[in-house]
Amino acid sequence: METVWRFKPETEFYTDEKCFIVEMLNTPDDEACSIARARVEPGITTCLHAVRGTVERYVILEGEGEVEIDGAPYVPVGPADVVSIPAGRSQRIKNTGTTSLVFLAICTPRFRPESYVDLETSA
Repeated sequence: METVWRFKPETEFYTDEKCFIVEMLNTPDDEACSIARARVEPGITTCLHAVRGTVERYVILEGEGEVEIDGAPYVPVGPADVVSIPAGRSQRIKNTGTTSLVFLAICTPRFRPESYVDLETSA
């Protein structure tokens, strides 16, 4: 098992969720946790979604935005804020600033695509 994973910005990819992702750590060798760097462009709101069986934590690194969890009113977020999202709860984040909103998405247990629930098209 590796002990150091190098950040590879060239691996960034765009998702149907309307954000860019760099998978920093997501491996069967560490089922307990995954870490991704997410980037949302100015004026964009990610798609409403949930992740079954997985707790997510957003650690805001850059930019400003608003997060909605489980239909509650949007809450402003900025650098050094941590957002905790219980497993299976609806969520989305909006970039309200003029630069990219960048945050780490830390999932426990690790993120698996089959756990993702698109609430935009399935509603």
